[in-house]
Amino acid sequence: MNVPLVTLLGRVTLAFLAGIGAVTAFAGEAIRQAVQPPYYHRQIVRQMLEIGYYSLPVVGLTAIFTGMVLALQSYTGFARFSAESAIPNVVVVSLTRELGPVLASLMVAGRVGAAMAAEIGTMRVTEQIDALDTLSTDPLKYLVAPRLIAGIVTMPMLVLVADIIGVLGGYLVGVYKLDFNAISYLRNTMDFLQFQDVFSGLVKAAVFGFLITLMGCYHGYTSKGGAQGVGMATTNAVVSASILILTFNYFITEAFFAR
Repeated sequence: MNVPLVTLLGRVTLAFLAGIGAVTAFAGEAIRQAVQPPYYHRQIVRQMLEIGYYSLPVVGLTAIFTGMVLALQSYTGFARFSAESAIPNVVVVSLTRELGPVLASLMVAGRVGAAMAAEIGTMRVTEQIDALDTLSTDPLKYLVAPRLIAGIVTMPMLVLVADIIGVLGGYLVGVYKLDFNAISYLRNTMDFLQFQDVFSGLVKAAVFGFLITLMGCYHGYTSKGGAQGVGMATTNAVVSASILILTFNYFITEAFFAR
């Protein structure tokens, strides 16, 4: 094998492992700060509003059109096998288990993760974080911990709303477009839905909320190089959070449903 290629692979591998170690160390310290008092309640409430309330429009639009498209696509496929009655079941299970938490989290990662990285990154390059140290205020306790707590608490609530809106979208298409009986559609939806379906989606949402806020805070906190560094931190926060969401989605799904 070519020696320069081996050297390049070694450098990439070492850089990758160093990055994982840095993120892990940052996450461990942030979690420690999040579980230990005192708590900045005003900051936590502010971040909960930012993550949850202000993300409702984009998450709601994503959920309702996802449910509508899912119902249409299911009808197109199931009509070939005369299994149209299974459409309500497919819509509700797909949304609660997978599409609700994953799509909502990806949208929040694009909106909130980028904003967190930009805000904290700007504070880093303008030395406001150093000023917090000077004032004997732990930056992780004041900036990172409230965001982690808000992400873990708020994302399940946001995903639960997304599930309801998505099922509503499927209901609207099923009843008014595909001529389903409204009572039968709702009965099939409720009879087929199980607690594990909803619970697994909410667990995913909590984990995804942690990942989104962690990546936003980490890349912002470690940014450098002025405005260009803040821009790179914002991009890296969204990309890394999205990749981690899809990766952890598989492992959580396997933990809940693999036989």
